[in-house]
Amino acid sequence: MIKPSGRDVFKLLLTLRHQSRPLLAACSTNHIQAFNARYSSGDVESRKHELSEKKLTKRFVDWRRVRVKAGDGGNGSISLRRAAFEEFGGPDGGDGGNGGHILLQADRRTKSLGAVRPHYKAEHGHPGAKNNSSGKNGAHTIVKVPVGTVVKDDKVTVVDLESEGDQFVIARGGQGGRGNKSFATPSNRTPRIAGRGTPGEESLVSLELKIMAHAGLIGFPNAGKSTLLRALSRARPAVAAYPFTTLNPHVGMVEYDDLEQVAVADLPGLIRGAHLNRGLGHSFLRHIERCSCLLYVLDLSAKEPWTQLYDLQYELEQYKEGLSQRPHAILANKIDLPEAEEKLALLRENVQLPIIVISAHYLTNIAHLKVHLRELYDEDMKGRLKPVVKQGKRIL
Repeated sequence: MIKPSGRDVFKLLLTLRHQSRPLLAACSTNHIQAFNARYSSGDVESRKHELSEKKLTKRFVDWRRVRVKAGDGGNGSISLRRAAFEEFGGPDGGDGGNGGHILLQADRRTKSLGAVRPHYKAEHGHPGAKNNSSGKNGAHTIVKVPVGTVVKDDKVTVVDLESEGDQFVIARGGQGGRGNKSFATPSNRTPRIAGRGTPGEESLVSLELKIMAHAGLIGFPNAGKSTLLRALSRARPAVAAYPFTTLNPHVGMVEYDDLEQVAVADLPGLIRGAHLNRGLGHSFLRHIERCSCLLYVLDLSAKEPWTQLYDLQYELEQYKEGLSQRPHAILANKIDLPEAEEKLALLRENVQLPIIVISAHYLTNIAHLKVHLRELYDEDMKGRLKPVVKQGKRIL
């Protein structure tokens, strides 16, 4: 058997390499074409399933009970200086470090309390050391919460984080103990005592999230609030052809030609007796407190639509006095139904207020609703802007 030389082996490998190039190129081209065909924009849209209301509820958490424990202060050190040719070195024990705080910080990128853990513990301060070395302070623990979070201690409101970047120290760290150098006196130049670090604060608090929006959609279940929010904005709350109610609020931004944006919240449907905390009454009603104006969504498929308005106003007034008197508009939804015209006539007879007739499903009169919503928003912003006097000039 003749053994091939190294030159022959090299030529064989070079030949195989040139012959395999077209095959590899063809395989690569086929893979790229298959990838593009599978992940084209149309296929992605068709395969992209919207989350169900149950899955959205798992992602959105608007209440948490949190136990926090700040860091303890480090103990002071007991040490006597020892050095060559130094007979009386004296005390040189350093102070202990302070314990870390636990802070809450409002962050607009955080949308839910789901990421907040039930327990938080800050770092303890380090003890002091010899040579007058103070202990290291414990690191602070910063917990990011959504803007609009209310901190309560035993049902008493402690703080309201309503602006971006607001911080609140929920538990303060303990103070570090003093070293034995701090205890030196003329009569006791070598004290052998040191201070202990004080323990950090510990508390159990409740965090409640109140959705912050300019306008809130108020109505009974299946009135079409989620469909209306989808018509007004790019928000995509869950909707279906069968009756069900939204379990968590959704916020959408209504955009205008002058680049102004108005936040509209789709609040979960109320039921009669919500002010008595029936169902999830209080957890739904507390989101309405943040809304500057209210949009009452009435269902024209109901037997007596005007009673819905009276019941909604009653529930809001019983929950908080004056809540139903905020700037509002009345929306008669589902005008596309056959019996809607007759119900609308009866509604106008029993409600002596302007009514905006819409169909959220077919986008009927949505443009008029956006104009009226902008008027409510501008009126509210005028009341919030305060004139500032500067060098004899009045500047808004």
